[in-house]
Amino acid sequence: MNTSDTEPASAAPTLSDAELRQRYLKLFTGAVNDVLRFKYKMHASTLPAEFAPLRENMKLAGRAFTVKGGPDLVTDGEFEMRAQMLEALYEESVVVWDCTGDRVTAQWGEVMTMAAKRAGCRGAMVNGIRDTEAILSQDFPVFHQYRCSAGMLGRFRMYHYQKPIQLGEVIVHPSDWIFGDIDGVLAIPGAIAEEVLLAAEQVVNKEVTIKDWVNSGLKPTEVVARGGYF
Repeated sequence: MNTSDTEPASAAPTLSDAELRQRYLKLFTGAVNDVLRFKYKMHASTLPAEFAPLRENMKLAGRAFTVKGGPDLVTDGEFEMRAQMLEALYEESVVVWDCTGDRVTAQWGEVMTMAAKRAGCRGAMVNGIRDTEAILSQDFPVFHQYRCSAGMLGRFRMYHYQKPIQLGEVIVHPSDWIFGDIDGVLAIPGAIAEEVLLAAEQVVNKEVTIKDWVNSGLKPTEVVARGGYF
């Protein structure tokens, strides 16, 4: 969301998280980004471009479950906190890690993927991963910056979870909506997630008409005169 702690006001949601997720997955981030920028004047909703899907066709959609950690040699209680975090995951969530710039260790792997899936978690966004083939075999969407074989124990530790985190210029609050595809990842304030979805669906429908105009041979200036855009 934007750098303010105040979320935009919104009407009460009518869709369940499962319905929201399924409908977001039919969209693309460009349409949602345009709604956030032009309708809500939110120019800081795009998470750092370094995060990319493990496979090009992967998409993320769900409520943010935030995790904060960083490079650290301390190991006391690390396994216990990691286990508590995994048990706190919930259905239709996406776990989002602020790794404090770490570029050395893998914070996510095969067994964590297994536990997250069993909790109903719908994806992960994290700096480093390992056990890549095993993650892929589980059909679990992961957006990452790099792959490496180095586990996090004694190199990196979690500090806390389900508190606001900052990724780039975006503050992500627990229960914000996360939506990602091959063009990047967005954080959408939870209070307006349904409104943004409905507006983005209208954008997608309008673009069907615009593409029909282009395919019919209309000149770009004629498309714009009819209310279209490029």
